[in-house]
Formats: sequence, C-alpha cells, structure tokens
Amino acid sequence: MASLNMLSSANLRTGINGQSIMLFIYSAIVTFALILVINKNFETPEEIINRERLAEQTRRENADTMASLSVPEVYEETLSTDTESFDNPSVEWEVSGEEEQPEVKEDLVIVEKGDNFIGILQKLGMEYAEASQATTSLKEAGFDVRSLRPGQKINITKTVDVPFGELLSIDKIVIEPTASVKYIITRNEDEKYVTEVEELELKAETQTASGVIRSSLAASMKNAGLPQSIIGNFINIFAYTVDFRSDIKNGNTFKVLYDRKLAPDGRVVKNGDILYAELDLGKNHKIALYRYKDSQGGIDYYNEKGLVLKRTLDRKPMEFRSARISSHFGWRRHPILKQRILHSGVDYAAPMGSRIYASGDGVVKRAQWAGGYGKYIVIRHNSEFSTGYAHMSNFARGIKPGVRVKQGQVIGYVGSTGRSTGPHLHFEVVKNGKKVDPLKVKAATGTNLAGKELKRFKTEVEKIIALANGQTELAAAAPEITEKQNTLTD
Repeated sequence: MASLNMLSSANLRTGINGQSIMLFIYSAIVTFALILVINKNFETPEEIINRERLAEQTRRENADTMASLSVPEVYEETLSTDTESFDNPSVEWEVSGEEEQPEVKEDLVIVEKGDNFIGILQKLGMEYAEASQATTSLKEAGFDVRSLRPGQKINITKTVDVPFGELLSIDKIVIEPTASVKYIITRNEDEKYVTEVEELELKAETQTASGVIRSSLAASMKNAGLPQSIIGNFINIFAYTVDFRSDIKNGNTFKVLYDRKLAPDGRVVKNGDILYAELDLGKNHKIALYRYKDSQGGIDYYNEKGLVLKRTLDRKPMEFRSARISSHFGWRRHPILKQRILHSGVDYAAPMGSRIYASGDGVVKRAQWAGGYGKYIVIRHNSEFSTGYAHMSNFARGIKPGVRVKQGQVIGYVGSTGRSTGPHLHFEVVKNGKKVDPLKVKAATGTNLAGKELKRFKTEVEKIIALANGQTELAAAAPEITEKQNTLTD
C-alpha cells in the first residue's frame, strides 16, 4: 500500500513537470509569433486570406483593362534597325484628332410655293447682305427673280465646316430657267457675287410621225413616239371639225409634221408648233391642215385651198375631248335643289383637274366665285357672243378680268365647286344677252385666204408637203419656214 502511494506521487510529479514544460514551449511559440507579427515578418491566416483575395481581384481588373486595349501591330513584329519606332527620330507619327479641312459640297434646291430668292439663300445660311448682293447681281444680268416658280431647280456649290456642318460660304449658284439659257453666280476675288449668262445654241429641225389608230387617237400617237404637247395640239386643231367619240374608227390613220429644237448634245429641249396635221377617216374623208402666219401676224390652220375650218366657238372647250355629256341644255329636275329649273348650259363629265380652254378669242369679263356656279369664268368674244365656264377647281395662272385670251388657251381646270355632284364642266353660250344651247350654235368659218395671201400660202404649202414626205431637195427650205411661221414654246 505504501508502495502504491509512492508510485502515484511520482507519476503526479512527472505529469506536473510535463505540463509545465508544454506550457513553457507554447508560451515561447506565442511570444515568437507575436514578435514576428510586430516586425511584419509574419502574416496571420486571416491576413493571408485577405491578401490573396486582394491579389485575385487586382489580377482580374488588370486582365479586363488589357483586353479593352488594342495593341499596336509594331509590338507583335520583330523590329529591325530600319523599322519605324518611337526611338527613330525620322518617323512621322500620325496624330489623332487633327483638325479636318473644310469640304466643298454640291446641293440641289427645289423652289417651293412661297419661296423667294433671298429667302432661299438665307435658309442655306447666307447672311442677308450677301444674299441681297447676289440677288442684285442676278437681276442686273437680266433674270427676274420674281419669275421663280415652284419646282424650279437651283444648283448650289458651297463650302462647309465638316465637324459641325456649318456653312462657310456659297461659292456658285446655277439657275436654268429654260433649256437654252443658264445663269451662273460666282464669287470674285473681292468676295462679291457676279452673274454670267450662258446661252446654248439650239439646232432647229422638223420631225414627222404617222400611224394607224387602234384604240384611241391619243394612245396611238403616243405609241408612235410623239410628245404629249404635240398630241394635245394635234387634237385641238381638229377639235372644230371632228367628233372624237363618233368620227374616229379603228384603222383610221394620222400624220403630223412639227418642229423642235435640240441642244448641242442632241437633247430635245423644245417641241414647237405643228406645221402639218392630217387625219384620214376613210371613205375618201381625209382632212389635211397647214399652219400659216399671214402678213398681219395672225396664225391659223387652213386646208390646201386656203379655207379656215375652225368654228367661231368650240362647243367642247376642254382637254378631255371624249368627255360625255352628263346633262343637256333645257328644263330638268335639279339633282341638289330637287326643283324643276332651266339648265342653262351643257355639262361635260371629265376627270378632276382636266384643262379647260377658251372657246374662242375674247376678253375675260369675270373670274371669281359665283355662288352655285363655284369658280366661274365669263369670256366676251364679240358684241354678240359670250361664254361661261362653271364649277372649276381653279383658274389658270394670269386669268383675271380684262385679260385677252386666244381660242384654245388654258383658262382653268375641271372641278366640282359650288352646287355640284361631281367633277364636270358646265359650259354656257350667251347670244345677245340670252343663254342658248351650246350644241345648236351655228358654226361660222373664219377669214379665208385670198389674193396675195393665198399665193404666198400655196408656196408655203409646197414646202411643208416636201418636208412631210421627206423630200431632200426641198428640205433646205425648212429653216426659212420655221423662222417665218413658228413661235416655239417650252
């Protein structure tokens, strides 16, 4: 028992001594670690983790930054001693963001309704003083700036500041009012605008076309290559002698000789007047008319005997010659008023906007709104006859009271103004102050040629026939004919 107690005491002392030793070693380690931390030669586990996180974040940010940068090709190549480099003073490096030079641009301006020349230039950015000086220069060259019409084209050459598109100067302005004349405005050395006029030398020639009528006269003439202006004039010439709804049949033929003018490049710039017009209606019914200007300056179309065939008044004074009669002259129940009243004219149904012509030479006495008649024109032809035109959509340019008009001249356009159920022309004839049926007005021929006029006319007829038949021996006379007889229109 005593032995056991002694052994237990020995073990207890040994355990205490071991614990003391372990405690001493642990304290030494902690002390050493603390010294390392204080001297920054040792990182705690938490610090190591934080440092690694920070390093990883920095690495990712650097990778993204490098990916967004473009690396110049020079760093991907093996450079020789002669290769351009930052160290080579002979190399000229392009500097980004260098100031751009002003640019010269071409612009096309189309005149709109209400525009004036100075206003157009100011819209482009020109100062008023410069615009006024350019306009004065243009006027002095002979161009009336008031003659600008909607649709007129003006070519502009200008210098602009590229980054901002700001106008620096207008250097050139070109206006071509007709195919034969051009106005060119430029800046001189004193920075003043000057205008030059360039006139094109046009070549006159005559052109012949013929064909067989298959569907309609207008369509057949178009298929023969005739311009619209010549087709319209041709139809107007025969409007006084031919009913286009009943007289013309499939298989009938036409022939026309007209003059025109060409630009130096061969472009047709003007189609002129018809010198000869022929319609063969079959059954020995051929109508041939020749244009002739008499010694008094009067122009008309005559047959080979010098007889003028047109009536005093055109009974259907409109572009749409095949227009049907939608209402005759006489008593009827008015479609709007629902009353039986006298219809004092003839109604021709026609497409909206179709041109309306003066039925005969005369003076416009009225051109205004007239209640149920809508837009209404009255023309006084002589002491006996006047004509009225109602329900127009608009009047032609320049038509107003006191203006003298020629037969076949455009005076307005088909409409449906006033008391109207649809687009049509209401046409009236007033004889000695009383409205009469336009379809029953007796036709009267104009002044036939006689004496010296007839002799001169027959000489011209021979030349026209030669031109129409392509006879070269007389073709040289064509310039003389066109010079004497024809006034070309644009």
